Amino acid sequence: MAEPLRVAVIGVGSMGANHVRVLRELPDAHLVALAEVDEQRRGRAAEGERAYADYRTLLAEERLDAVTIAVPTRLHEQVALACIQRGLPLLVEKPLAADLDECLRLRDAARAADVPLMVGQVERFNPAVQELRRRLAAGEAGRVLQIRAKRVGPFFERERDVGVVHDLATHDIDVFRYLLGVEVERVQAETQRGVRTEFEDALAATLRFEDGTVGALEVNWLTPVKVRELTVLGERGMFVLDYLSQTLTFFDTKAGDPGTVEPQVATFPGAGAAPLRAELAAFLRAAQRSEPPAVDAGDAIAAMRVAEALVESADAGEPVRLAAQGTAR
Repeated sequence: MAEPLRVAVIGVGSMGANHVRVLRELPDAHLVALAEVDEQRRGRAAEGERAYADYRTLLAEERLDAVTIAVPTRLHEQVALACIQRGLPLLVEKPLAADLDECLRLRDAARAADVPLMVGQVERFNPAVQELRRRLAAGEAGRVLQIRAKRVGPFFERERDVGVVHDLATHDIDVFRYLLGVEVERVQAETQRGVRTEFEDALAATLRFEDGTVGALEVNWLTPVKVRELTVLGERGMFVLDYLSQTLTFFDTKAGDPGTVEPQVATFPGAGAAPLRAELAAFLRAAQRSEPPAVDAGDAIAAMRVAEALVESADAGEPVRLAAQGTAR
């Protein structure tokens, strides 16, 4: 049996602290160190691991096999490049970087150094999403007509250097691509700024995919109640997925007369924190080079192109067409 990989976490805010917790539980990981500029967070996160105020010192002093990065978005490029320069496989929380140019530079740097680079799109690893993808591929819904995501919830104080389009909508953009296997060709969006932050606080958008599927996004951090829901409408029925409860419900329009359709509900009991655990386990396999990164820089770049098009559309008040990027994996 191979030795556990020596892993460090850089940035232990809300998401990085979860990385720390889950990596301690994974048999293929040995969490040896963490880095965090905030002294209180650093003190709360460390339980025997060496804790550094500066990630540069951590990288210089520790013998590592892999790194996860959960620092503020504006710092992703510089921290990730420092890890790539040391040949360390890395997982970077989404979005991969602050803009498309930074994402492209990170992709190119990782390719040149032959370093596995994975992006933290945890929703892909939700068991309900995995089951939905399997059932769509099997044709249970028939041709997909519409796909809709609602990702709303209350505002809470934390460091924010991007708006909801980059911070939250990138989850749903990535899941849309993952489920449909095609790219977005056109978007139209409206945003609201300045309610709680200087960035976009709310997004309402439509997306048209290359195969004709129409997507809709409702995203904000202003709503008192937290909702994480995905709906897929096909010719044969409709799937409704609740990310929080990890349930998947199918309404089969062929099963009876309108108004009498009985839903079929699939649940995944005990899943709990399974998405992050599955994501980090997949990253460790990529770091061991036993499989490619499950979500790579190409996925992050595709999502970033859509995110930037959404912001451009909202600013211009008109639809934005994306350049053809080819079919998603």
